[in-house]
Amino acid sequence: MPIEKKLFRSGPYADLFSQGVQVGNTLYMAGQVAMDEAGGIPEDLVEQMKLAYQNVAAVLAEFGANMDNIVDETWFVTDVHDCMAQVESLFTERHMIYGKAPEVSQTLVQVSALVDPSLKIEIKCVAVLG
Repeated sequence: MPIEKKLFRSGPYADLFSQGVQVGNTLYMAGQVAMDEAGGIPEDLVEQMKLAYQNVAAVLAEFGANMDNIVDETWFVTDVHDCMAQVESLFTERHMIYGKAPEVSQTLVQVSALVDPSLKIEIKCVAVLG
């Protein structure tokens, strides 16, 4: 029996990649990076995280959801030591983005590279829709 899916595609590779796939009341989001619509990427890790979360919020909005719907997130970073050295700033900003201490499970993974060499972080989330 086929699974009913609702997809959201956007960006320059919309014909290749989905930004989010809803199955039942679960939303599986593709990793979001710190790239604005013009292709700009901030240099600073904290600024990259903030922009990546803005992109997460945009995908959530396409499904009528917000940051409160996230139950799991994975951060892919290119330098885990740099990330941990800035963890206080990162988590302070993260709390501001969520509007509170997030109630999510979280995984941190170091990767050798992301899609653009300027990128330092990619955030992948799973959300439960109401």
